Amino acid sequence: MGITVVNLSVLKNGRAEAARLSTLSRICDVLRCRPGDLITHAHTRPKEPPERS
Repeated sequence: MGITVVNLSVLKNGRAEAARLSTLSRICDVLRCRPGDLITHAHTRPKEPPERS
């Protein structure tokens, strides 16, 4: 498929901060799906700075 096992593991476990469109395209080709079948968008709040004592 042209994607390393390590990269697939990072994607699978939710540790990826980004994915190349070419990677997403290859995965969709193999699974015969659309990108929206694989990813979702969740609104998150920005991290707040730690409180100072």
